[in-house]
Amino acid sequence: MFGWIRMKSFRALLCMISAAGVALTGCATNPATGHKQISFVSTGKELAMGRQSDPAILSEYGLYDNPALQKYVESVGMRVAKVSHLPDLEWHFRLLDSPVVNAFAVPGGYIYITRGIVSYLNNEAQLAGVIGHECGHVTARHTAQDMTQQEIAQVGLIAGMVFSPAVREYGVVASQGLGLLFLKYSRDHETQADELGVLYSTRAGYDPREIPNTYTMLKRYGERQGESLPNFLSTHPDPGDRELRTRQLAEASISRNAHPNIGAAEYRAAIDGMVYGDDPRAGFFENSRFYHPDLAFQMIFPTGWRTENTPSAVMASDEGSGGVIQVTLGTSSDKNLLPSEYVDSLRIRHTISASAGHAEQFRDYPAWVGSVMMGQGGEAPAGFIRVRPGQFLEIVGQSKNGIATDAIYQSIRSVAALRDSSKLNVTANHIAIKNAPRSGTFATVWSDLGPEAISMEEGSILNNVRPTEQVQAGTPIKTVQKGPRS
Repeated sequence: MFGWIRMKSFRALLCMISAAGVALTGCATNPATGHKQISFVSTGKELAMGRQSDPAILSEYGLYDNPALQKYVESVGMRVAKVSHLPDLEWHFRLLDSPVVNAFAVPGGYIYITRGIVSYLNNEAQLAGVIGHECGHVTARHTAQDMTQQEIAQVGLIAGMVFSPAVREYGVVASQGLGLLFLKYSRDHETQADELGVLYSTRAGYDPREIPNTYTMLKRYGERQGESLPNFLSTHPDPGDRELRTRQLAEASISRNAHPNIGAAEYRAAIDGMVYGDDPRAGFFENSRFYHPDLAFQMIFPTGWRTENTPSAVMASDEGSGGVIQVTLGTSSDKNLLPSEYVDSLRIRHTISASAGHAEQFRDYPAWVGSVMMGQGGEAPAGFIRVRPGQFLEIVGQSKNGIATDAIYQSIRSVAALRDSSKLNVTANHIAIKNAPRSGTFATVWSDLGPEAISMEEGSILNNVRPTEQVQAGTPIKTVQKGPRS
């Protein structure tokens, strides 16, 4: 990749690294392999990265509000972490309130598991396998290695721009591409994390032969969603047939534990009643209209715009007009603060650099509508609406050449109180454990379980079985019901 860097440039390259302020830590020993490796990221820096990232991740996704289930996930995580190559690290395990099927790790021992992937796992051994895989990324210092590679690539690019006119011409494009190049873990890193996941879960006393079923489920889930890879695998590039590879690893390691734990009954008891899928209490769309039951407001977005509701913001965008709308919730300790005074407070705190607008009285709420300047950015149409004492909707838009400005202001002024009881009283679907009333194929047994919130095909994926697979009477089955349990 870097063949165009001549050896005579090496001394200059080191000077550039030094000038750029890169802290060379030299050769460090990888805890998982025991091998020496070059690393620009110290273990202290990794710990700092984790501490700094954790609040932002929790703000973006939120913790799932079930202390007992949080404690259960943490207990499995600590059981796995204590037999890892870094047993004394201060590990943290978070169950995120997200329906996305995903799990990821941050340097310094921060592991995140979504309730989305937890709902599709079927026993404690599978959860241990997912957690062990993420712990493997931490113990093998994969993020530090990727950052080191990226730093070398960036410095190498600078050297190429100095010594090669051709590279200098395309340097900006190449630099932008480097972020994508090292965005995901490499094939080797994923393979190593798979190996460590099997190793750690086996050491912790779990049956690693349950891990391959997780990859079978993820593949089926992705295919049903119309994706080549579900979210977990999109951030964990698939290095060949991982189901087959983990099965081989599991069979090779199972002899180390004569009585491996699966923990199916414990797992079912822990997730019984857990929210499944999107939680409408946190807001939901019906076409272009957005409803938020907990805050009791509604808003209409421009027709045809792409919309998304996340724990930290509601967003809408339109590629044709270049229009973007972002809605977030701001708070003030002063419950009597008016929207115009709230805008003044944002300017004082340098959240915005300037504002021009006026107070308005919507049908249900006091508001301020105008434009704001944010940092070095341009003028942005904006609205600030007090939906509750001390709580303000912050609505900021963007429009290419002003094409979508009128549509953005129309959306801002559409905010109104939500009074429709059918929208205010919505409840989330939840996992419910039922026993098969008779023996038969999963498809026939599912039809006997009563009204379900999901299809038989989705239910078969949820239970890691095929529709034609035989199920014995009394077998516990995960179902999805409508109702308030969580």
